[in-house]
Amino acid sequence: MHAEFDFEGDVVLVTGASGALGSAVCRAFDDAGATVCGTDVVEPGEDTELDRGEVSFYRGDLTDEAQAEQVVSGAVDAHGGLDALCNVAGMWQGGDPIDETDVGDFETVFDVNLKTMFLASKHALPHLRESGGNIVSVSARASLEGGEGDGPYRAAKAGVRLLTETIAEENRGAVRANAVMPSVIDTPANREMLPDADHDSWVDPADIARVVLSLSSDATPPTSGGSVPVYGEA
Repeated sequence: MHAEFDFEGDVVLVTGASGALGSAVCRAFDDAGATVCGTDVVEPGEDTELDRGEVSFYRGDLTDEAQAEQVVSGAVDAHGGLDALCNVAGMWQGGDPIDETDVGDFETVFDVNLKTMFLASKHALPHLRESGGNIVSVSARASLEGGEGDGPYRAAKAGVRLLTETIAEENRGAVRANAVMPSVIDTPANREMLPDADHDSWVDPADIARVVLSLSSDATPPTSGGSVPVYGEA
């Protein structure tokens, strides 16, 4: 059985839209009939939904509150409201043990992975309460336990999970909030970085995007505050 989603009439904002997962989420919502707004700090690549104008693009650095507020209000003003926010913006960065980690590297990882999610959610929530909307954010499998060499990343993604639970609790009956937890996503960049890995075990961004659609739809009405594994058969 193949599930079909209908987001006709819904306005969706996707952060990190220029990346592999963000663009897949934009494509999935666009295919399902939504009005899709994408935002990123970098311009979208060529021959994508954003590049072709099928998705409205709002350039902004969501680590800056003024820009985050401007992106959200721009999408709302242009399209009359907001029904879903997908917090996809993020980055992975390995590095040194904690006692050797530069504070600048720590701040960058937290800003890109957690602060963007906080600021986008903060300014989207008043509009989502009006529409009875949804937030889906990207955490990570690595957030479930400590590990060697990427502690700030694991801590930031754990923060995404906890903020998701908090938003869900604070907005019971008004806005649902959930997270997805990928591991290594099958992207050209990851294949180039890890050429000898078992690529068959990685998950396609399009498959993760379908989970994001499901959590944003009326197919999952009792699910809020959850963190859903999307790292394949483990």
